[in-house]
Amino acid sequence: MKKSTITILAVVMGISFACLLGLQVRYIDEILGMRKAHFEEYVSRSINQVAHKLEVDEASRYLEQGSDAMIGIATAIDSIMVSTDSAVIQRTHQVRAKDGSVFTSLETTASTSMSDKYFTKRNSGAHKDKFRSLQEIMAKRYSYEKSLLDEVIYSILYTAHDRPLADRVDFKKLDQYLKTELNNNGIELKYHFTVETNEGNLIYKCPDYEEEGSDKAFQVELFQNDPVQKAGVLKVHFPKQSQFIYHSIWFITPSLIFTLVLLVTFVVTLVLIFRQKKLTEVKNDFINNMTHEFKTPISSISLAAQMLGDDSVNKTPQTMKRLTTTIMDETKRLRFQVEKVLQLSMYEHQNTNLRMRDVDLNELVAGVVHTFALKVEKNGGKIITQTDATDPFIYVDDMHFTNVVFNLMDNAVKYKRSDIELELKVMTWNESGKVCLSIQDNGIGIAKDDLKRIFEKFYRVHTGNLHDVKGFGLGLAYVKKIVEDHHGTIHAESELGIGTKFIIKLPVVKNDK
Repeated sequence: MKKSTITILAVVMGISFACLLGLQVRYIDEILGMRKAHFEEYVSRSINQVAHKLEVDEASRYLEQGSDAMIGIATAIDSIMVSTDSAVIQRTHQVRAKDGSVFTSLETTASTSMSDKYFTKRNSGAHKDKFRSLQEIMAKRYSYEKSLLDEVIYSILYTAHDRPLADRVDFKKLDQYLKTELNNNGIELKYHFTVETNEGNLIYKCPDYEEEGSDKAFQVELFQNDPVQKAGVLKVHFPKQSQFIYHSIWFITPSLIFTLVLLVTFVVTLVLIFRQKKLTEVKNDFINNMTHEFKTPISSISLAAQMLGDDSVNKTPQTMKRLTTTIMDETKRLRFQVEKVLQLSMYEHQNTNLRMRDVDLNELVAGVVHTFALKVEKNGGKIITQTDATDPFIYVDDMHFTNVVFNLMDNAVKYKRSDIELELKVMTWNESGKVCLSIQDNGIGIAKDDLKRIFEKFYRVHTGNLHDVKGFGLGLAYVKKIVEDHHGTIHAESELGIGTKFIIKLPVVKNDK
């Protein structure tokens, strides 16, 4: 699958997962908002009802205290009404018209003669006018007495203003009212409440009061029809308010978890795909480089063998020596490349068979420098050796450690600068019970970003479009593994365009035993 196709699929799947998560988050946010609004509505309704009940309780209590006076006033009003009715009846018997006729009631009319009925009928118009006048007088008296009653009631109720707020509220009843109203509205959470004045002075707080959640307290004004300085404030808060709000979305949690699991799986899958693709590209590059590296010595050996078998070629001692030397050199080169390929298997199994023995580092370096000097001189360079280690013995596998030194020196030749003469410095010294080896060149150097990865397997520093530097990307990874297997350390110092310096530190033999 092409990289572009994988990228497109990754982008599409990423957008799909992002949209899915966004929808779920938005849905959850809307549910939480609705649930929070419902909670606030239920609590506000409950505490408003509690405040109303407190006002009703106070009104009832004061009305009961003034019941005797009210009963007296009510009895007086009833007697007024009864006496008014009697007076109307009595006065209907005593009122006479200007012509001397007498007005009578219906009851009186029932006991009179037919002539009286006729007389009453004749004078009914005047009787109605007089009766309407009396009704108006009685209505005015009733309104006056009722206003007296209202004044008594108002005077009784307004006397509560003069009492302290703590005496006006029964806090046990307040607690019962709160519990009842909250339960009626479906809220069965633990709550705490306080009663304060409008100035913020604390009057009462529940015995088990806790500060947790007090920053989200609900409040309602008590006796809000009273003067401001006489009213109070009821504050209620819920330490576990979030339980009520988040309880309604518990069923979404599994879906959200599964979505996150799918997202993590998707990300891991993408990482593995890209890593596998990168590994495939590296291995393809490795095979191409290996083919080139093997083709060159094989071609040289094949050409030398053809020349030896060609009768037309003059078989002088010099020619024979040159051909045999070429075959031997190319065979060594081919064997070296095969060893590099075998190093890949060693890395895969993470297993290295080391044949350890005491080795003089100064002598080992001198041998490698002597062998490598011809190659450096062939490339127009020189090697400067400075072996200052006074305690040079190390406990290593001399074959593998020789390859380490050879790889580092070979890299110096590969990445030399074309504009100046190659200069390779090899130094040894002792430092804090260790033997140190440095190999420094004046080549093209390594960029900081590449310097962090040069010891990774298959990693090769990019050199633009140049293809004259061949390799498998295993050399420095092999160097690092061998040094670490010998309980040593290696690090690189480099500056682009200036050169590179590798420093190896190994324990001396006497400290290792």
